[in-house]
Amino acid sequence: MKVVIIDDEPLARSIVKEYLQKHPDLELMQECGDGFEGVKAIQQHQPDLIFLDIQMPKITGFEMLELLEQPPAVIFTTAFDEYAIKAFEAHAIDYLLKPFNQERFDKAIQKWREQSAQHKTTSTKELLEAASLSPSQNQRIVVKNGSRIKIIPVQDVFYLEAADDYVKIHTAEGYFLKNKTMNHFEQSLDKDLFVRSHRSFMVNIQEITRIDPYEKDNHVALLRSGAKVPVSRNGYIRLREVLGL
Repeated sequence: MKVVIIDDEPLARSIVKEYLQKHPDLELMQECGDGFEGVKAIQQHQPDLIFLDIQMPKITGFEMLELLEQPPAVIFTTAFDEYAIKAFEAHAIDYLLKPFNQERFDKAIQKWREQSAQHKTTSTKELLEAASLSPSQNQRIVVKNGSRIKIIPVQDVFYLEAADDYVKIHTAEGYFLKNKTMNHFEQSLDKDLFVRSHRSFMVNIQEITRIDPYEKDNHVALLRSGAKVPVSRNGYIRLREVLGL
């Protein structure tokens, strides 16, 4: 069984390495100091299990997992984070609260061994959906751009557009694809800043310069960038409410 450790604290990594020695069938493939390294290591080694810290520089553990199409099984290692711990418990995913001892570590390994592969994958995906609704998670959007990872502050987003199984995130640099739904962004983004103007579009209201009529009950929002975003009848009602018109 292949294992990868991802934690920005060298001491925390060394403790996990030490505790792993009691489990000779678990082979440590790599240890990583941040989420960027973690993504590369997971793609390279395809581990069965990762030990993942949440609060890391650059990108968080949750954001790192979102970049993976098929996230491996995870045991989280974290300092106290009330929101995260509630999410773990709700989705039956194990976590190790720092500092932890060998006995607690062994219990987490045992729990992981007893879970089915299907349960591990489903639980991780459900956890990520819950975690993305945390206020600390909705200030930026992390995307993969080829082999590079891009962090987009939400205020830099002009508008979002549905594109099959993805959402196009339009910015001054062009658009980036995120493997999420429009409903996900409607729930997670600040409702005073982003409005679902149309079934397939969400717009940053700070980018709107004017709203013009367009065929029947529909309108179009003109943005500072020059882009035009469709506005449905219901979207127009929502925009007027948020803009105070």
